[in-house]
Amino acid sequence: MKRIWKKSLDEINPYIPGKPIEEVKRELGLSDVVKLASNESPLPPSPKVIEAIKREAANVNRYPDGGGFYLKKAISGKLGLPAANIVLGNGSDEVLTTLLRTFIEPGDEIVIAKPTFLMYKISAAIEGAVVREVPMIDFKYDIDGMLKALGPRTKALIIANPDNPTGTYVNIGQLERIIEELSPDILLVLDEAYYEMARGGDYPESVDYFKKGMNNLVIARTFSKVYALAGLRAGYAIMDKDIAALYDKVRDPFNVNSIAQAAAIAALEDEAYMNKVLDIIRKGKERFYSFFENMGVEFINSRTNFVLVKIGADSSPFSKALLKKGVIVRDMSAWGLDGYIRVNAGTESENDKFCQAFEEALGERR
Repeated sequence: MKRIWKKSLDEINPYIPGKPIEEVKRELGLSDVVKLASNESPLPPSPKVIEAIKREAANVNRYPDGGGFYLKKAISGKLGLPAANIVLGNGSDEVLTTLLRTFIEPGDEIVIAKPTFLMYKISAAIEGAVVREVPMIDFKYDIDGMLKALGPRTKALIIANPDNPTGTYVNIGQLERIIEELSPDILLVLDEAYYEMARGGDYPESVDYFKKGMNNLVIARTFSKVYALAGLRAGYAIMDKDIAALYDKVRDPFNVNSIAQAAAIAALEDEAYMNKVLDIIRKGKERFYSFFENMGVEFINSRTNFVLVKIGADSSPFSKALLKKGVIVRDMSAWGLDGYIRVNAGTESENDKFCQAFEEALGERR
């Protein structure tokens, strides 16, 4: 079969998600396990979302609305944009994968940071792209380096804003410099999975630039994080209507299921619940910052719901030590960050369990 598979797959390491709670319970014989590895919401979905899911469950014998009319209408009303500028995806991951499939031909180039979300490199490489990785400086985007990396075959500059796994971001001034210098025939893709957590201060409101007529700008967002729909997979992107028309030629016809669409609409309507989630995240991060400072442990200030933490030794055994204590975190070695883990803010009790396990594991290692 090797003769017929894509040769680009030979160099690709598959994305490995964080372990589910039930799997850890089974493998280690534990009854109390918390997962703080995948940057999920600390709370379940809004009660309004649960009701919408229950109502829609009776209709799953029918295919979903392939065009996502009502969900696009809800997003368009919230953003003040025409529905023609909105596309939907099975999470923002699929939005970005489909976008690359739409534009990338073998030998084309994309520019990304290092480290950043692993799926950019994987999805681009599958399409035969050359991936130009620009190392961060002190865990922040090297804007000069990224602009210098652009070339005649560059199709897209992809920026996770804020970044995963660092939690750092491109500010208003940096984004405006990129916009000023970027060729109009190169896509500027902003992955704003953590937008709701990051906004404010000098964090850019990217939709404003789109409204001013920047037609090579693509903004991807998700319902997986603050809206607590990670298990349903619903995301969307804002883009020029001509790009959206091309995207729709490539995407799967029923790529967002009917329950996910109904849940996402209800989530958008319950802003009070979203603010409750954001408050829990803020308090959780503050707890972590104080804890790490008291422990003398280095960490990166984050505009997301997670914190990148330096533990000063290989991260794999330390992560396994936490796992045995019933705490799932993300070992960052897959990102080339040996000696780092990533932990997201959970509920108060989950954060307590992490801090206790972390202190114990650190003491055992010392």
